Amino acid sequence: QAHFVESGGGSVQPGGSLRLSCVASGFTLGVYPIGWFRQAPEKKREGVSCFSSTDLSTYYVDSVKGRFTISRDTVKGTVYLQMNNLKPEDSATYYCAKAECKHLYFKDYVTADLQASDAWGQGTVVTVSS
Repeated sequence: QAHFVESGGGSVQPGGSLRLSCVASGFTLGVYPIGWFRQAPEKKREGVSCFSSTDLSTYYVDSVKGRFTISRDTVKGTVYLQMNNLKPEDSATYYCAKAECKHLYFKDYVTADLQASDAWGQGTVVTVSS
């Protein structure tokens, strides 16, 4: 059973930076693609970034491309999301999970790929406001 514990969220002003961490357990991090997702109040959860386990490629949706960077440390079992130049529309609860990374028609897509026995973590809250 996969288990995720996210941390690193906080309140920042527009243009600021945060680094999120996610400790993944219950599976081998290096074997599965892993992604970051976010959910703003009254909105659907959306995938924002993905780290491929096959070729170590990274994927970003258009809204965060050039500002966010995903990385992982398989020894520590931890995934990171460095977020720079944050905008108010980045405010959300952020989660990590097993993911499916796709690149289609010049765009990246990130979808969750959790098994029935897996569970979402509690997430970490990011608030960007002046």
